[in-house]
Amino acid sequence: MHATSVEGVDDMIKLGDMTEAALLRNLSLRHKRGHIYVILVAVNPYQDFPIYSDEQVRLYHSRKLGELPPHIFAIAESCYFNMTRHLKNQCCIISGESGAGKTESTKLILQYLAAVSGKLSQQQIEKQILESNPILEAFGNAKTIRNDNSSRFGKYLEIFFNKDGVIEGARVEQYLLEKSRLCHQVR
Repeated sequence: MHATSVEGVDDMIKLGDMTEAALLRNLSLRHKRGHIYVILVAVNPYQDFPIYSDEQVRLYHSRKLGELPPHIFAIAESCYFNMTRHLKNQCCIISGESGAGKTESTKLILQYLAAVSGKLSQQQIEKQILESNPILEAFGNAKTIRNDNSSRFGKYLEIFFNKDGVIEGARVEQYLLEKSRLCHQVR
C-alpha cells in the first residue's frame, strides 16, 4: 500500500494508488477525522459540523483552490474569483445519489456567494432564493429510505451579479421531474 493511502490526502489526485480500494480508504479515513470534503468528493456526514461560520467564509475568501483544506467554500471562492477577475460565467455542478447532500451544498455555496458579494445581496437575494425552496419542494419532493425530503427533480439555479460582483437576482428552473416516483398525494 502506498504511503498516501495509509495517511490519506486532501486531493484524491495525490493518491499514490489510484484504485477503488485506495479511494474508499481515503474517504473513510477523512470521514473518521471529521474531514468531509475531499477534492472532487464531499461525504454527507448526516450530522452538523461547525465549519460553515462567517469565520470560515473569511478564511476561504480570496484564497486559491488548494491553498487551504478542501471545503465547499473553496469551490465557491474559485468560481467567484474567476467570474469577477475574468468576467466569465461560472458553473458548479453538484451531483450525487439521494441523500448525498446536494441541496445543502447548493445552500452553502449560495451562503458563501452572498457573504462575499456584499451586504445588500446577503440581506435580500439569498433570503428570497432560500425561501423559494419550500415552495418547489412542496410540489416535487418525497420521502425515501435515505432522505425524508428527497428532491424528485433537478434544479438549475442561475445567479445574476452586477459589474461589482454583487448579487442582483436569480432564477430557478426545474427539470427532470421524476413523475414515475410520485405515486400519490399524502392527505
